[in-house]
Amino acid sequence: MRFVAAIDQGTTSSRCILFDQSGRVAAVDQREITQHYPRAGWVEHSPTEIWESVEAVVAGALSRVDGEVVALGITNQRETTVVWDAATGEPLHNALVWQDTRTEGLIRELAADGGLDRFRDRCGLPLATYFAGPKMRWLLDHLDLRERAAAGEVRFGTVDSWLLWKLTGRHITDVTNASRTMLMNLTTLDWDPLLLDALGVPRAALPEIVPSSAVYGPVTGLPGLAGVPVAAALGDQQAALFGQTCFEPGEGKNTYGTGSFLLLNTGTTPVHSWQGLLTTVACQLDGQPATYALEGSIAITGALVQWLRDNLELISSADEIEPLAASVPDTGGAYIVPAFSGLYAPHWRLDARGVIAGLTRFVTKAHLARAALEATAWQTREVADAMVSDAGVAFTELRVDGGMTANSLMMQIQSDILGVPVVRPTVPETTALGAAYAAGLAVGFWSSLDELRANWKADARWTPALAADARETRYAQWRKAVSKTLNWVD
Repeated sequence: MRFVAAIDQGTTSSRCILFDQSGRVAAVDQREITQHYPRAGWVEHSPTEIWESVEAVVAGALSRVDGEVVALGITNQRETTVVWDAATGEPLHNALVWQDTRTEGLIRELAADGGLDRFRDRCGLPLATYFAGPKMRWLLDHLDLRERAAAGEVRFGTVDSWLLWKLTGRHITDVTNASRTMLMNLTTLDWDPLLLDALGVPRAALPEIVPSSAVYGPVTGLPGLAGVPVAAALGDQQAALFGQTCFEPGEGKNTYGTGSFLLLNTGTTPVHSWQGLLTTVACQLDGQPATYALEGSIAITGALVQWLRDNLELISSADEIEPLAASVPDTGGAYIVPAFSGLYAPHWRLDARGVIAGLTRFVTKAHLARAALEATAWQTREVADAMVSDAGVAFTELRVDGGMTANSLMMQIQSDILGVPVVRPTVPETTALGAAYAAGLAVGFWSSLDELRANWKADARWTPALAADARETRYAQWRKAVSKTLNWVD
């Protein structure tokens, strides 16, 4: 048997999955990673723990099969920023996670001259704490690294760069991850001098930008895969788009994880958004033009279920939320807007904080559980509406993946609130599958995009059962609840 391996390094865990020729999972291993919260709004990971978890899951997955691994692909949590010593390879600080908000002051400072959209025409992104460039600037300033970085003695990168360095010894990043830094020009696909100057990040510390699907070199830093070509790297949401075989303009998907991420393929020309969406690189195959996507990034969806479990203790495990929410027909008029670290797409409001609105004594924990599920669906509706406005393409169905798709009630709610069918594929591991597909294409394990498309099969389908007038009435209430989150932080 021959397999392609995918390392899926996410926000809460690392996984290694082996896929066979049909795109089916042959083996999987997973390890959780520690979340560090040194202050309110600060979120960190240990780069050393990330690497050790990758070593462990690769060994675990390989122990479950007997066969040859022909290529390795990487997919990763995006925007999370690592800094390490160029000579020793030792991390110089914990990684700053994409959810981290410590750069709020810098964002306000940069936005004072030109607003939050100051650089959008170059990088496709608004000024926000979300992205890697401001995190690099914070590390430069607070670790006193500027002189060393300018001399090339320090390496900056997102998690893909850290893993590629450990695996191959090369300091590289792919176009999808580079497009999430606020430092890459969307047109040239190279670091932009104006952006580097504005954010104060030395080019000498940054990785080389490479295609998403190409042979980067053999594995040298992982005994179980020694000599296997590392042949792909994609940010997790772009990998899921690729794994869902959304190769044509107008095709899109939503991934439900810690946050949720709705992406729409817009082809080889970037579509700049003025509705609060992100313009990002979807993928670049070796020797071909890049394809682009519009993205709506929602910070808190699955994490809201974790909050109900861990902070409020309304449930003892995440899978309890479905029967609890199903025990009531609606939310009893309650709405939860989980703006724990501000609102992301399509609002981009750093000053927002979470609210529970519409509370009465009638509301029970079952109503709050259902409101938590609806919060994910309403946030997705806001992003979908913005996407249609920007791209002029209406969704006819939504392909979905991620952990929350196991919740049938959640998927039905999503279909009701969007008013279109929601479809889950037979292989739910689409993020890892996308990285595997990109790596397999680079080494000829799969011959074409058409071969990959033929692998995609539907597992479940949900269709709208909510009347349009009821949907719009409740959407108006949701938007009213969102308005209550604003201007909370001065």
